[in-house]
Amino acid sequence: MAHYTLTTTNLTRRFGRLTAVDALDLAVPKGAVYGFLGPNGAGKTTTIRMLLGLIRPTAGEVTLFDQPLRRNRVRLLGRLGALVEGPSLYPQLTGRENLEVTRRMTGATRAQRDRALHIVRLEDDADRLVKTYSLGMRQRLAVALALLGEPELLVLDEPTNGLDPAGIREIRELICTLPQELGITVFLSSHLLAEIEQMATHIGIIQRGKLVFQGTLDALHAQTEEHVVLGVDQVEQARRVLIEAGWHIHSNGGRRLAVAANGQSDAALINAQLVRAGVNVYNLTLQQPTLEDIFLSVTVRPNREAKQTRCG
Repeated sequence: MAHYTLTTTNLTRRFGRLTAVDALDLAVPKGAVYGFLGPNGAGKTTTIRMLLGLIRPTAGEVTLFDQPLRRNRVRLLGRLGALVEGPSLYPQLTGRENLEVTRRMTGATRAQRDRALHIVRLEDDADRLVKTYSLGMRQRLAVALALLGEPELLVLDEPTNGLDPAGIREIRELICTLPQELGITVFLSSHLLAEIEQMATHIGIIQRGKLVFQGTLDALHAQTEEHVVLGVDQVEQARRVLIEAGWHIHSNGGRRLAVAANGQSDAALINAQLVRAGVNVYNLTLQQPTLEDIFLSVTVRPNREAKQTRCG
């Protein structure tokens, strides 16, 4: 039986007539990197604020470490670290001094301060002024602040926002080490889907306040079809041939077609049918949809279809 670090039951938040979060049932397994996804306005930030006890739910409950948050707020939040809305750092102080300020306010030990610097790999730069840090280093220092109290759960809201590729890679590598080496569960919100795909073990997708998918990344991919991407010299003829043969065309652009398929045998059959019809196939690859493909299929595209239906 799976053990969960964080769960929510019927979690709901209304602002007047607007339901920002609608009966959300999250389940974040212990030791997971849980990617929390959704388009702008879907309710991600409101959910995170409820998880952190910053706002109260209209209905439902947040459970941390098998205990209800509303009854044990101070004690449970002491076992959690968070980075939301960017780092709050003192640029005129060193990295170590930034941690020291928070250490004294929270009662953490010097050993915990030095441990946090070690985890984020800032030991060699700890005595440099933060104003000389790169953006990636500043973000790692912000994560160190969140790790100061040795939390069991780390909540990160857009931790790679504004970073260059090198900084993004630094944060990605750091996040991946936290469950593996320290046993820390990570709840991660980000709009960089390619990064989430490289880090997350579990995914939750929210749309208009409702949870539309929750499970492992492998389970999400298992719900989607592979597709054959074709490069052909006669796109319209290829399209007609494949549609008449019963294939479903996902998309096309230029001289490329994407066709729903099931493994290499389908790819070979598609190729043979086109060649018999006189279509030259100069490129053929069998691809699994990316997380971005899947995300768009369950968020953006249904909205567009609904709008078209209403207008029609």
